[in-house]
Amino acid sequence: MTFIDLSGAGTLAGAPHGGTSAVGSPHLRGYLAEPSGTGPFPAVLMIHEAFGLNDIARRQADRLAAAGYLTLAVDLFSDGGPRRCLVATMRSLLSGSGKAFADLAAARDWLEESGRTNGKIGVIGFCMGGGFALLIAKDGFDAAAVNYGRLPKNPEEALLGACPVVGNFGKADRSLPGAAARLETALDKLGIEHDIKEFDGAGHAFMNDAEEGPRVLRPLFRVMGVKPDPEAAAEAWQRIEDHFARHLKA
Repeated sequence: MTFIDLSGAGTLAGAPHGGTSAVGSPHLRGYLAEPSGTGPFPAVLMIHEAFGLNDIARRQADRLAAAGYLTLAVDLFSDGGPRRCLVATMRSLLSGSGKAFADLAAARDWLEESGRTNGKIGVIGFCMGGGFALLIAKDGFDAAAVNYGRLPKNPEEALLGACPVVGNFGKADRSLPGAAARLETALDKLGIEHDIKEFDGAGHAFMNDAEEGPRVLRPLFRVMGVKPDPEAAAEAWQRIEDHFARHLKA
């Protein structure tokens, strides 16, 4: 498990999401979690939460590697960290275009060109990353896992042509009321294979294995229901592993 330089792949990522060229991060990097053995492996592009590529995110990548996936967790805050990059990255998510999508395209290209995959690549995202995973699910991936991710303004338009999706949401997540049902409705209408579940009692970020964010804000997060839920997380991870095994390992 190590950090790798993706800048060679990400300076200009051709035609990323939406078919429009965009300049990527000049110092793009990612955390590569590798399965044991020689491969080739099914691959997964992982997209972190709004707090960045922190210890929690790296452990999530390690977990996927232990399940047999060559996992690249791209750092969307490579050029300055969360404080400098979060606002621009969120704007990119809301607009559906910009540098973040170029970075994601570069990371996917790196996996594809690594010579270590079996030809199958999935994408997984959490929170902010879940929103990005939804938007790029139609960009050449074979399976997507969306965990409490923000839905696009027009889901039916944005998800047209998406790969099979597994989604995990918390019913007590005050930031995404009704998101699971709206996503399921959109995927039903589009005829896209999917498995969406809303977990009773679970809030936002329930799949994290520890609290995160500034310590001074953690009591507020708890009140808002933003906290780990080990029981719900265990089931959510099993659903993801089953989904990826079906579409990436077969």
